[in-house]
Amino acid sequence: MAAATGAGRLRRAASALLLRSPRLPARELSAPARLYHKKVVDHYENPRNVGSLDKTSKNVGTGLVGAPACGDVMKLQIQVDEKGKIVDARFKTFGCGSAIASSSLATEWVKGKTVEEALTIKNTDIAKELCLPPVKLHCSMLAEDAIKAALADYKLKQESKKEEPEKQ
Repeated sequence: MAAATGAGRLRRAASALLLRSPRLPARELSAPARLYHKKVVDHYENPRNVGSLDKTSKNVGTGLVGAPACGDVMKLQIQVDEKGKIVDARFKTFGCGSAIASSSLATEWVKGKTVEEALTIKNTDIAKELCLPPVKLHCSMLAEDAIKAALADYKLKQESKKEEPEKQ
């Protein structure tokens, strides 16, 4: 109980300190916000479709990819209905703002597409939409790779589903 009370006091003290600190005008708020395009900042501050789906489900494909050079790791999952349409998508990304934005945008774009249509999403399209600079193109490449990995996992599950003998 004492630890909970101490943590509460610490939280209140930190909040009070933050509230008393002088506020900077929005244009001077942070250097990273100035360096990223507003679309990246929007997806970073308001990420769409964060979370996980049941990876054991036969209609869920999971793609897990990483970039050793920068340490970004991206998990993207798709849920496909019986007609082959992607009805849901979720992501979890450990990385910079551009990696998070690329994941968020990718989940928005795959929803409503068929498995085959989702394969046509290219990193160049993601990079163009988010106005990524050349130094951040690897983030959009990770998103494309995550989509392809999730689709490959889904297709693999569908093949193994067909090979299973029917239970009677």
